[in-house]
Amino acid sequence: MNQELKILSFETADFGIPDKTGSLNNRIRDIKNEKGEMSVEFKHVSVLLDETVSSLNIRPDGIYVDGTLGGGGHAYEVCSRLGENGRLIGVDQDEFAIGRATERLKPFEDRVTIVRDNYVNIRSVLQGLGIGKVDGIYLDLGVSSFQFDDAERGFSYRTDAPLDMRMDKREKQTARDIVNEYSEKELFRMIRDYGEDPFAQNIAKHIVKARSEKPIETTFELVEIIKGAIPAKIRAKKGHPAKQTFQAIRIELNHELDVLRDSLDTMIDLLNPGGRLSIITFHSLEDRIVKNHFRTVENPCICPPEFPVCVCGRKSRGHVITRKPILPTEEEMENNPRSKSAKLRVFEKTGGDE
Repeated sequence: MNQELKILSFETADFGIPDKTGSLNNRIRDIKNEKGEMSVEFKHVSVLLDETVSSLNIRPDGIYVDGTLGGGGHAYEVCSRLGENGRLIGVDQDEFAIGRATERLKPFEDRVTIVRDNYVNIRSVLQGLGIGKVDGIYLDLGVSSFQFDDAERGFSYRTDAPLDMRMDKREKQTARDIVNEYSEKELFRMIRDYGEDPFAQNIAKHIVKARSEKPIETTFELVEIIKGAIPAKIRAKKGHPAKQTFQAIRIELNHELDVLRDSLDTMIDLLNPGGRLSIITFHSLEDRIVKNHFRTVENPCICPPEFPVCVCGRKSRGHVITRKPILPTEEEMENNPRSKSAKLRVFEKTGGDE
């Protein structure tokens, strides 16, 4: 029998535990704005949709986790392959995304639980639901289309808005705080490491100089400062001059790479034997972390190559399904330009935990 789609907000340690009937005793949080409405038109095209869902080898009675629920595009396709006893746990920290995903997944409300949290907390989320192991986990990393398109979120360098960039509005620190409070050295480190911009040092200097006159408040103010730090002949040859700096600020603010690194082992731990972890990345920093980690857990031996047998005791936890990443087709890239940098990597757990 269908029941109301469950939306759980784990803002404290008071997790709801399923009772014997399978119902959940949790606080229900409405995901709406202050006026009680969804204020931004929702547009979202899932990247590598068929490839990602197919990579999970969905079992009709399996339990699956969408760690970056977003608009629910991947989740909808997963749910369509689940039977009555199958289950999907959708996790996202963005309340607007949760609201839209809830609407989209209503046809499957009897098999979906949505949790407002960061996927780095996936173990405690599943414990709160009385779940020990799952059959598949997938992530669609980075900022979503609707976060870019909602000008007021401050993610885009193409529309003017307050400097925000928070994926989780419950967090206090914003992009404005980083831009106006980080030292020149910290700004340089951030833009160099997370934006990989060759002009990182000059951009940091220009930001510090500009904010000494007045605080930097909006995206367009920051864009103009960045433009002034990059030679005109370089700006004419490359893409938008602010792209890499905006990426760096977003990654820094939302701890995106730290969250990814800290989650990979946990997600593999949570898989049943034969379960798969599928991850879509959108830039080299993310992809490098995923690729290297998958290789390490596939072959963790640290014995010298001249040793005839392994003596370190480190055992493989599975194998990499994608020796090379799965890329979007030409047709998908034409229909959805934002998919051009996407890469899908898949790992399968083949044995029990150590």
